[in-house]
Amino acid sequence: MDWFEAYESDIRAYSRVYPAVFVKGDNARQIDEDAREYIDFYAGAGVLNFGHNNPKMTQAMVDYLQSGGVLHTLDMMTPPKRDFIQAFVETILKPRKMDYKLQFMGPTGTNAVEAALKLARKVTGRETVVAFTQGFHGMTLGALACTANQYFRQASGVPLLNVTRCPFETHQGGGLEAIETLDSLYSNTSSGMELPAAFIVETVQAEGGVNVASAEWMQALQALAKKLGALLIVDDIQAGCGRTGQYFSFEDLGIDPDIVTLAKGIGGAGTPMAMNLVKPEHDQHWQPGEHTGTFRGQNLSFVAGREALHYFEDDRLMQQVREKGDVMRKALQSIADTYPDKGFEVRGKGMMQALDVHDGALSKAIAKDCFEHGLLFGPCGIGGEVMKMIPPLTIPDTDLEQGLSILTAAVERQVNTV
Repeated sequence: MDWFEAYESDIRAYSRVYPAVFVKGDNARQIDEDAREYIDFYAGAGVLNFGHNNPKMTQAMVDYLQSGGVLHTLDMMTPPKRDFIQAFVETILKPRKMDYKLQFMGPTGTNAVEAALKLARKVTGRETVVAFTQGFHGMTLGALACTANQYFRQASGVPLLNVTRCPFETHQGGGLEAIETLDSLYSNTSSGMELPAAFIVETVQAEGGVNVASAEWMQALQALAKKLGALLIVDDIQAGCGRTGQYFSFEDLGIDPDIVTLAKGIGGAGTPMAMNLVKPEHDQHWQPGEHTGTFRGQNLSFVAGREALHYFEDDRLMQQVREKGDVMRKALQSIADTYPDKGFEVRGKGMMQALDVHDGALSKAIAKDCFEHGLLFGPCGIGGEVMKMIPPLTIPDTDLEQGLSILTAAVERQVNTV
């Protein structure tokens, strides 16, 4: 019997695209029940930035389990939590001269976004949040209201309120002109626009199609937020934790967000964890226990997450990420150049690279072909027309090159048949 087909909810998605039962993982490879190997260019949507079964993280978790360490503590204090906080402050925040409080909540990205939205509204006393076209922020109602994807939104069953939409920089009607238009609307007391509590934005829109914001645009957005007394929330859930060749996706953009939402890769080994960085002056608006979450004290996540921070004690991994990102971008550009009449576009940052084929059917056919030849990746963007590549940051060069070769061959097979 196919127990998945018979009893698992019809809501399942990825298993329909990749109909295999995966049993083992090692860095950038997965193995299914039939002993077939796959190179993983999806990495759990960024959860597995440091690969499947990272040996140092696995050993640290095994040691902690065998020591009898407490696993679940709500938000009570434990040595793993203290070690993680200390390592994050000393390895990530202090070298960047960043001043934030660390807030732990439920274990997913959408939990982080919900907490950020709630706090922004408490700080400002306002209700409306400005979000951007093709942005993705999560599936719970507040985060879903900020998410633009109509397919996800229409499943909510209730109105998704208190969000104003603005074009992202790279979308039609976007750019600095869109920021200027917002400024003029908010400056006009007869425009009918209520002042916002916050602007929430991904500096690299991952699920929205790997759209990359410029420093000029982000600085203009931050300046508008400050002018209006609104908070700037940067959603770095998928693009953070080293994915772009720097720990935060926005480090080279010259901005200083009020709140940064983190999840996915911050748990290190795929263990669930989410954390918000909150400016101290905003954090003081919380009352004790005013926002909770049963799994905000998951100690295996602190153990693995602390191990992950060792990768950022020097610049070696980030240098490798930038180099591998260049390899990925050149390979994708070579594909695009091979089919000039198709108008394929390459975009990305670090090891989040994408090929926009402007055709959802073609993208999905290529994904199916890749799966059949041992490569996993996830289409994204409008209609799934963008092929997003986010392998583990630790992927060996040979696996990266083999995966790109599989992709190139799949495109060649499918581009003239769909």
